[in-house]
Amino acid sequence: MDVVIYDPQYTPCLLDQHDHKYIPAEAVYAVLEVKPEINANYLNYAGKKAESVRRLHRTSIPIPHAGGKPYPPKDLFPITSGLIAADVSWKDDFGKSFMKQLAALKGQRQLDCVLAVGTASFDVFETKPRIVEGKNALVFFLFRLLQKLQSLGTVPAIDWNAYASQLANVKINLK
Repeated sequence: MDVVIYDPQYTPCLLDQHDHKYIPAEAVYAVLEVKPEINANYLNYAGKKAESVRRLHRTSIPIPHAGGKPYPPKDLFPITSGLIAADVSWKDDFGKSFMKQLAALKGQRQLDCVLAVGTASFDVFETKPRIVEGKNALVFFLFRLLQKLQSLGTVPAIDWNAYASQLANVKINLK
């Protein structure tokens, strides 16, 4: 993924070396692909990448706190996905051609937001698609995405024992 929006406060990045980061899936709020333009191929590519992240196994356990009885496990929220580019390849921008191509991305491949920086912003953060065209598209996109992320609240508490159990059957040679 080109952009991963995750929770660094409650979830550590387990590996951060050069261009490689290992971020537990539970910490991920959103993933965005960044491409030179929005076209059918890049929409499909972004949809496949979104699916690859959404298919990851995520855990959630009760959250202990100072007040006594733990909070119940938090429900997992859907990971937001999108595509950002400088421009759109279709002459009608986010018109019929774009909408038809976007509608073909179903299930875990669905994109929640798309931005053509100089042209238009699209999102489905509410019940119906929202498109804003013109010079304010970038700022509109940013504010809408921030509101979406804010609405998700805090990420779930990770079940670290579930991660450790995956290593229980791995033979580690420390020679």
